[in-house]
Amino acid sequence: MKAKRGDRVKVHYILRDANGKIVESTYESAPIEFVLGDERVIAGFEKNICGMSPGEKKSVIIPPEDAYGYRDERKVFEFPRKNAPGDFDPPVGRIIRMHRADGKPVLVTIVDKNEKVFIMDANHPLAGKELHFEIELVEIIERGR
Repeated sequence: MKAKRGDRVKVHYILRDANGKIVESTYESAPIEFVLGDERVIAGFEKNICGMSPGEKKSVIIPPEDAYGYRDERKVFEFPRKNAPGDFDPPVGRIIRMHRADGKPVLVTIVDKNEKVFIMDANHPLAGKELHFEIELVEIIERGR
């Protein structure tokens, strides 16, 4: 039985950066569970699971266009300290949740700060990077629609 769009699956993975350093792994916890085609995971990850059988493992490299996209320097911006709550002073490198003008939440990374502004980056931390995955299809829980 091979995984296809609409199937609910359980998947273990190890994500490494281009230098082989582990960025994330599910092996110390539970596998992730999702429905193929529901776009809850990056497109390249989902595409690589389709066609796999339970117990199968594979290594893949997912390019930025099938992952978190390319970096967009327009997403790096200054946020005036005067617009922040009085006790707001996160360290450089901290990821925080903000809200866009339309009210939707967005995660940003504090990349620099000075006495007047915080420099924030709304790009995903893995934007512009090739993602090296080791994927294991643990189980097809429910056959698709």
